[in-house]
Amino acid sequence: MELPFSESYKIKMVEPVRRTTREERLKWIDEAQYNLFKLKSDYVFIDLLTDSGTGAMSDKQWSEMMLGDESYAGARSYTKLKDTIEEILGFPYFLPTHQGRAAENVLFSTLVKEGHIIPGNSHFDTTKGHIEFRKATAIDCTIDEAFDTTLDHPFKGNVDLVKLEKVYKEYGKEKIPFTVVTVTCNSSGGQPVSMANLKAVYELSQKYGIAVLFDSARFAENAYFIKIREEGYAEKSIKEIVREMYQYADMMTMSSKKDAIVNMGGFIGLKDQELYRQACTFNIMFEGFVTYGGMSGRDMNALAQGLREGTEFDYLETRIKQVQYLGDKLREYGIPVQYPIGGHAVFVDAKKFLPHVPKEQCQAQTLGVELYIEGGIRGVEIGTLLADRDPVTRENRYPELELLRLAIPRRVYTNNHMDYIAAALKNVWDRRESITSGYNITWEAPIMRHFTVELEKA
Repeated sequence: MELPFSESYKIKMVEPVRRTTREERLKWIDEAQYNLFKLKSDYVFIDLLTDSGTGAMSDKQWSEMMLGDESYAGARSYTKLKDTIEEILGFPYFLPTHQGRAAENVLFSTLVKEGHIIPGNSHFDTTKGHIEFRKATAIDCTIDEAFDTTLDHPFKGNVDLVKLEKVYKEYGKEKIPFTVVTVTCNSSGGQPVSMANLKAVYELSQKYGIAVLFDSARFAENAYFIKIREEGYAEKSIKEIVREMYQYADMMTMSSKKDAIVNMGGFIGLKDQELYRQACTFNIMFEGFVTYGGMSGRDMNALAQGLREGTEFDYLETRIKQVQYLGDKLREYGIPVQYPIGGHAVFVDAKKFLPHVPKEQCQAQTLGVELYIEGGIRGVEIGTLLADRDPVTRENRYPELELLRLAIPRRVYTNNHMDYIAAALKNVWDRRESITSGYNITWEAPIMRHFTVELEKA
């Protein structure tokens, strides 16, 4: 008999969670003004809001926490992290930051000016926010296949080279400080970018004298998909694939709260010494001294260990197969999701789920509220609210993909939890015809509104 697949870890500590009632959830979501971010965590049974900083650290990571050197300057923990980043990713210069958006803030303060153009593959919310805050423009060059959730394409995160070269020709290197490649591409459904595409983007960018930045929050999951989907990589280790990936990047930003499996932390990786020196000034201004940058020594130790664990195949297989398990259950029920299933989350196609809810009434947010009411499960909208308003016209932007993201924390939930999630969403699916209206905005922030937006029933 062939042995079934099993997790590559055992559970050492548990955290009790409270089951809530439907009546309680109806009251709480109303008090939260239908914004899932505003719910207290105690009001949530299964929390799929994000996989960022919500994972369970290993025994070795916790051990590293006790070895942290909290010196203000020149700490051993900084050296340990620096050596790990250079070994695994190949960057000789790095700056620690407290999380990924802080890394973007420091690097973009160095490079992005008013009027600049930043092409890439479906920039995520903080990336686009930092670009537009500086009165620059993000241009999406993702392949068209990414926007058909029914299409089975192995690398829906790929950059369309024709679209990218068109941007290069139109604006030139004077207006384009870099191209950003997000691995995996979160906004298109946690979809990977192939090694061939990474290489092609880099070679095209070199031709035009433009740097390449990797948004690296889920780089290890991207490497896993290259290993299992791309010809010529099946026999290579994850770490070998990662080193090859980063041959095609000039710099990187990292939210370490994802693939490094820590609760807080981030960094910038650079190959150019002069750019590193320029970025140091902003790091000191915004984050802290260059050898701690908003992180404690213990957190840098845990991050270094997490980078090593997060680039092991057994860990990644366990992690990604759980996401696949949930995706397969939903597809069995006929629920429309972005396919193939991504690395960190299942993305439900809200346009197909609730086509009779007007797009102006936030279809994905409506679906997220209904799922919370049904089962106490908190997801997050990747759609109209996140797309924000056009910074010039102030009109709402309606993205091609209107998705409810169910992000799975690392090493936290069991497949019984996945079964519960699938059953709750199936119940919403079965009553979808009764959901005829969504929500209107009553208040919003001028940028990145989805975090704090206030809504009312339409």
